Amino acid sequence: MTVLDARGLSCPEPVILLRQAMKKKDDCYEIRVDNETSRENVTRYAEHQGYHVSVSEEAGDYVLLAQRP
Repeated sequence: MTVLDARGLSCPEPVILLRQAMKKKDDCYEIRVDNETSRENVTRYAEHQGYHVSVSEEAGDYVLLAQRP
């Protein structure tokens, strides 16, 4: 699993970070973001790439887990 910390970044930076990481073709990515817009955009991008995304909140941040079905 690849873990990405995109807290403090504004869109589209979290999506770009994930897109670059997805070049590795991992089956699972954990992405941490700290705002609703980034959560929505990263989720949409990952789902468009064929990943299932689950979201949880942890200490005011969003933790997105993108997994291949």
